[in-house]
Amino acid sequence: MRWGDVAETDWNDWHWQLKNRVSSAEELAQIIQLTPEERAGLNAQDLFRVDITPYFARLIDPVNPNCPIRRQVIPLGRELQSFTGMMADSLAEDEQSPVLGLVHRYPDRVLMLVTTQCASYCRYCTRSRMVGDWNKTPNIADFERQLDYLRRNSCIRDVLISGGDPLTLSDTVIHYLLSQLRSIKHIEIIRIGTRIPIFLPQRITPELCSLLQQFHPLWINIHTNHPQEITTEVSQALERLANAGIPLGNQSVLLAGINDSAEVQRKLVHKLVKNRVRPYYLYQCDLVQGAGHFRTSIDRGLDIMKSLQGYTSGYAVPKYVVDAPGGGGKVVISPQNMLSKEPGNQVFLRTYKGDISMYQEPPDYVAEDFTNLA
Repeated sequence: MRWGDVAETDWNDWHWQLKNRVSSAEELAQIIQLTPEERAGLNAQDLFRVDITPYFARLIDPVNPNCPIRRQVIPLGRELQSFTGMMADSLAEDEQSPVLGLVHRYPDRVLMLVTTQCASYCRYCTRSRMVGDWNKTPNIADFERQLDYLRRNSCIRDVLISGGDPLTLSDTVIHYLLSQLRSIKHIEIIRIGTRIPIFLPQRITPELCSLLQQFHPLWINIHTNHPQEITTEVSQALERLANAGIPLGNQSVLLAGINDSAEVQRKLVHKLVKNRVRPYYLYQCDLVQGAGHFRTSIDRGLDIMKSLQGYTSGYAVPKYVVDAPGGGGKVVISPQNMLSKEPGNQVFLRTYKGDISMYQEPPDYVAEDFTNLA
């Protein structure tokens, strides 16, 4: 293995992990047997950024191109294919940003984007238009403009910190952001959305947990898509966060060939609950550029939900949602909210405001049996 001679102290240092990420076809060829389509993806022009922590790279099956870990972080040539309904900013976040990096979609809560950097990059990223781009990373002046907007709008009671991944920031910057938010009287809840416990569990240090627990009520949603992602190291990281009194939730994305299986989803939610993480959302894959080959039908998602409801504990069943294209907000998929399915694979949904939104389904999705990957 490429990292066989790395000292344990280095391996467990999150700074070392970030510094030694792999990204090129040449580096990855030392670890796995790349397929022609993976090489095409890695060598494509204008490719969404590739970076994989050594920790996460070690979880990849080196010979199986359908490995669920591998499929999430190594690009394929088909990423560059367009599809009906594709958008760069599928959730219209830029349109709903009164201040750069702040998305105010719902009446009482905002999304605060504090970095464009992640430990590793998901190939279906909703914010691939900006994530991974150092030139778009906010600075202190940007943070101050965001905070000033929050101070001036007393209707905001809930702030979700995301990015990029906010836990890639230093403890000093995280402390600054949390202390500033906590000083605003009308902000009741602070949430953090992060994939760091999965991509880089070494980042969840005792020092970070001690910092975070100073700012309760603080909630964290992690992002896990497959039970193979929850390793011993991840379980230890989640235990530290839970022991710091932080309620944990999980957001998954329904991904063709990775977790569009009732058995995989059942194993995932059971493993999450065992680690004190509440399954929160199962997202329909967004209509974002580069993600066409990951998309499933909504019917497939409903079938998976039927296989969970009543067949496992209620608190282990996530909500199945579509983040409505065009910025309509999250729609929990149910018979009441799914109004109709029309020719051309168009599904019409009712948003929380009562507006009608259309989600374009993939025309060629066929559910396969991936239970051997469970």
